[in-house]
Formats: sequence, C-alpha cells, structure tokens
Amino acid sequence: MLKKKHGPILAYKNDKRITRVGKFLRKTRLDELPQLFNVLKGDMSIVGPRPEREEILQNILKEVPDYRKREQVKAGITGLAHIKGDYYTDPKQRLMYDMEYMENWSLYKDIKIIFGTFLKIIRENIKRKETNKY
Repeated sequence: MLKKKHGPILAYKNDKRITRVGKFLRKTRLDELPQLFNVLKGDMSIVGPRPEREEILQNILKEVPDYRKREQVKAGITGLAHIKGDYYTDPKQRLMYDMEYMENWSLYKDIKIIFGTFLKIIRENIKRKETNKY
C-alpha cells in the first residue's frame, strides 16, 4: 500500500513489512548469498559501494545529488559503509563512507573490510542472543 501511494520506500527500523524470515535473513546476512552469483558473473565485487535499486536511487538523488559518484567503482556485497553503518544508515553518511573507501582503496583495506564484515555479523548475532535470553 505504501509503495503504491509513495513509490519505493527504504526499509527502516521496526519496519512492519519485514517478515520473521526476512528479519532472520537480514540479521544473519544470509540475504546476501544470492549476490555471490553476481560476483561470479563479474557484475559485482566482494567489496565496494552497495548498489541501490533505480527507484530508490532517484529518491536519494533528490536529497544527495552527488550520490552517483559511488558508481565510479564496481558495486560490492560489503563495503566500508556496510561495516561502519547498518541497513538504516542515512544516504549522506553512506556516501561519505563510500567516498572514503574509493579515495583510500587498497587490497589490504579490502581484506580488512571483509574481516570486519564477518566480525560485525558475529557481534550482531552474539548481541541478539544476549538480548533474547531474558
């Protein structure tokens, strides 16, 4: 209903549209597995700015006109914005993280981002288990 009225909408905290299965997939990051096919095809890399759906991108560009600068490098499954932020990071902040990544790229930093992604997933799972104990 919201999409018909307002167009595509980014997910937000406590979004009622996200099912239990969807929450589990997001929390465990299993929703990213299909992107591996895009990496194998060469359409994406492991590390780089996260791609946006075109409809969402058009809305972001109204607020952040420079947002397309992120497209100067191949999109990735994970990135600096992914480990420093979360699913709900503001587009301006995401652009800042992505520009920092692009301006300071190195293989060493890509490896750090990959390991940082795994650490973030582990920490989030531990935190979720601790909060669900009580």
